[in-house]
Amino acid sequence: MNKCVFLDRDGVLNEDNPNYTFLVEKFKILPGVVEGLNQLKRAGYLLVVVTNQSGIAQGLYTQQQMEACHQYFQAQSGNLIDHFYFCPYHPTVTASLSRKPGSLMFEKAQAKFNIDFTQSWMIGDRGRDIIPARALGIKTIQIGHEIEPENEAEFKVMNLIEAANIILK
Repeated sequence: MNKCVFLDRDGVLNEDNPNYTFLVEKFKILPGVVEGLNQLKRAGYLLVVVTNQSGIAQGLYTQQQMEACHQYFQAQSGNLIDHFYFCPYHPTVTASLSRKPGSLMFEKAQAKFNIDFTQSWMIGDRGRDIIPARALGIKTIQIGHEIEPENEAEFKVMNLIEAANIILK
């Protein structure tokens, strides 16, 4: 079985924007992200993004715009991400089990890549990232934001380099 680092996108890989990040020219990769991902990849981890992209359902941007941002990230990082899973739905428009805090994106990745959740990690910046990982037995790291105490991760860090250092110890 494979070990994996699951990654939220906005606020973990790129700057979070309360008005959504969907234009390549506004997609700012956070400092140290590529370096941290390279360290994890060299250590044998699969790298899988699990991201809610509700702006698609709300008509704020298209799936093609989101995919252009993912292609840009891959080009800038040397194709480090093994797969991008995304949920385009918003709870006010369409209910979905794949939307975090649901766990369907994680379960799809597990089936596709033969992932051992007990050897895997989730790096997120919100409680909705931590909830499904914890329910599946995935270790958790929280970047930045203060969140509800009941949804806090096992580790708190300021950036992806610090998260990679914890995982690799």
